[in-house]
Amino acid sequence: MLRPWVCRTCRLQQHLPRRSITTSALRSASASASATPAHFSPSKKSDDDTLRRVFDSQSFWRDFSASSSYSLGRQPTGLVQNQYLTTPDGFRAFAQVSLQKCQAIVSRVLAASTVDEYRGLVRQLDRLSDLLCRVIDLSDFIRASHPDPPVQEAAGQAYALMFEYMNVLNTTTGLHDQLRTALNQPEVTDHWSSEEKIVARILLQDFANSAIHMPPLERQRFVSLSNEISQLGSAFAHGAEPARSHVVVPTNNLRGLDPLLVQQIKRWNPRSAAVPTVGLIPRLALRSAHNEDVRREIYQATRTANSRQIQRLEQLLAKRAELAQLAGFSTFAHMTLNDKMARSPAAVSEFLTTLITSNRPDVKEELFQLQVQKGNQLQPWDHAYYVHSRVRQYEVSQQSRKSRELAAIPEFFSLGTVMQGLSRLFDRLYGVRLVPIETGPGETWTPDVRRLDVVDENDRPLAVIYCDLFSRPNKHPNPAHFTLRCAREITPEEIAESASIDDPAVVSHPNDGMATTVDTESKTLRQLPTIALVCDFPEPSTSTPSLLTEHSVRTLFHEMGHALHSILGQTKLQSISGTRCATDFAELPSVLMERFATDPSVLALYARHWQTDQPLSETMIQHMAQDRAVHGAIYGAVENEAQILMALVDQAYHTTTTTESPPNSHINTTSLYHEVYFKHASLPDPLDSSGNPSTSWQGFFGHLYGYGATYYSYIFDRAIANKMWEDVFQSGGAAIDRDAGERYKNEVLRWGGGRNGWECVAGVLGAQNPSNADGRLVEGGDEAMREVGRWGLGRDGVSG
Repeated sequence: MLRPWVCRTCRLQQHLPRRSITTSALRSASASASATPAHFSPSKKSDDDTLRRVFDSQSFWRDFSASSSYSLGRQPTGLVQNQYLTTPDGFRAFAQVSLQKCQAIVSRVLAASTVDEYRGLVRQLDRLSDLLCRVIDLSDFIRASHPDPPVQEAAGQAYALMFEYMNVLNTTTGLHDQLRTALNQPEVTDHWSSEEKIVARILLQDFANSAIHMPPLERQRFVSLSNEISQLGSAFAHGAEPARSHVVVPTNNLRGLDPLLVQQIKRWNPRSAAVPTVGLIPRLALRSAHNEDVRREIYQATRTANSRQIQRLEQLLAKRAELAQLAGFSTFAHMTLNDKMARSPAAVSEFLTTLITSNRPDVKEELFQLQVQKGNQLQPWDHAYYVHSRVRQYEVSQQSRKSRELAAIPEFFSLGTVMQGLSRLFDRLYGVRLVPIETGPGETWTPDVRRLDVVDENDRPLAVIYCDLFSRPNKHPNPAHFTLRCAREITPEEIAESASIDDPAVVSHPNDGMATTVDTESKTLRQLPTIALVCDFPEPSTSTPSLLTEHSVRTLFHEMGHALHSILGQTKLQSISGTRCATDFAELPSVLMERFATDPSVLALYARHWQTDQPLSETMIQHMAQDRAVHGAIYGAVENEAQILMALVDQAYHTTTTTESPPNSHINTTSLYHEVYFKHASLPDPLDSSGNPSTSWQGFFGHLYGYGATYYSYIFDRAIANKMWEDVFQSGGAAIDRDAGERYKNEVLRWGGGRNGWECVAGVLGAQNPSNADGRLVEGGDEAMREVGRWGLGRDGVSG
């Protein structure tokens, strides 16, 4: 049972123990899931009110979090409750103990010879993976997020130790051979659960991706290529640089741009200005400068990458092509897509070409309106200028009252009310909610991190979320979701192993002190997911909470969508828990969550003025919807086309083969980029006077490294999310429908990566859905990909 928060003063008077969802691993499986004796059960209303106040009221937060610094004689809890991580040296101990456990598992797997031992092989390998991930994932996050250099250094050392050992395991042929032996024995595989069979196939593919089956010399070349690709890719992702640092133009030709900005970039000669080719100023110039020649020059300069960057990309692609051929695949895309929903480059091509066709009528409509405004042929460097002009016309045309109302929208989106809304939405759709929890001493990496526990309708614990949502110096600004520890079932053998430890330097908890619970049905101990949500919202002041823009609200809903997948996708094996699914399925829950953020029925749950508590009026909600619709109609389809084109370029680069031997192979990325754009783009970059490409934007496409051959994934999931939104959540007229929520939870979220993505999509849409006629979605393939392409992307939710 859970008890309500008690302020510091009451704590000192009553000496009440801290509320926690951590269960002692040494209890029997029938023990209570609560680590704290029950004093009284909290009401939803109490937790709901506290949730808003811990994010919105600095004075309330100071009182609420005071217990973190006042330990009442308790020892430090350790970062994210990990009992090793009370000091920097704890990272080294954590890594060493985990390494020893890994080595013991490897020895057992290599020695397996009986049917019973082979039957337990997948669970042993899954635990091995968990031990690696619990150090690598947590250490990687802490070294990037913790403000103290000694902690960063220690976390980095722990990360490096386990990462190096993981690479050793990836080339340990005995592990691969033992898994193959187990898979070839029906008396073994018939005993495995569906989860174990899926994980076995995943692990076998992982070994194949590490070239474990190759002869020694080829495997050595594979490892060498992998390292070179990693180094080249990192250099490419961080080395984007234009060929020209600035463009010199007469100041008179910058009319339309803010005079203060022009003053900033004036050269020693007052008649000329140096417009930089990176940053905000060139974007503003493209939107505002009236002179078309200036816009053209700035446009071309900002889309022409440095030759060194192009060379890096072409070397990267050549080495990827060689790597794929070494592994027995015709191209890198064939190798990468082998285990994705798409399965093949041909299927991705079917999706993208169908999608660009379904999007084209809207693109033509948008460009026609802009061309009418210009009066003659529209050029690529005109788009931002005339879009901005149309947006300004729309804004000026609005009544002043409406403009004031739209400007006041953030006052109804305090961070606390938005978090409250997320909890209420989860409660109504899935029967889970967010409960603020006091942290122990040393549990968070900075004092402004809030901890939320996720509980079900019976107050049973499901997950722990650490919310690092406010801006601070040197913090990475990109919003993100991190799974610091996945869900999994902890076996009785692990519990017994922990109980037998008699070393005071070693933590005897099978989950290192981090959150666990006892499953009420199976009576087994479970490792609960521990999640970090990171955003960069403005800090609240003593008098004003953090107020979010509509875009920031969508961002928070997006990241919480990933968290929801981790919370509800609690499988027995961590290898398929939560977001550990196919790359082209991973964004579906987060993209779908964005659709809830501004739905009127959802806004009614939370959008209230931070001072008066008055709800967002129906008129203001209508104005928000109209504003999104107008902006979407002005440039939404062209933005969609830009994303599709980038995905097409990504596929072209990773499916191109060369006639020369791989070490000397060369892909002319500039020519191929323009070939794709001339074939598919509505406004391709024109050639120069000599007939050669005038730009080389691909040098700025940093995602070509991290998302090589899979950049289509986001728009693929967006198309599926839009379909689910319309056919499942809005089919009854209201987004908040418990039946729809349960259907989505049971068909998609609860499986994590333990079910084929096509089965999830077909299951949630249902057999009666016309798009699933004749079961065309269940098996996937080219026709299923074409069908998703026909669903389109819509024009709602484009960035402003």
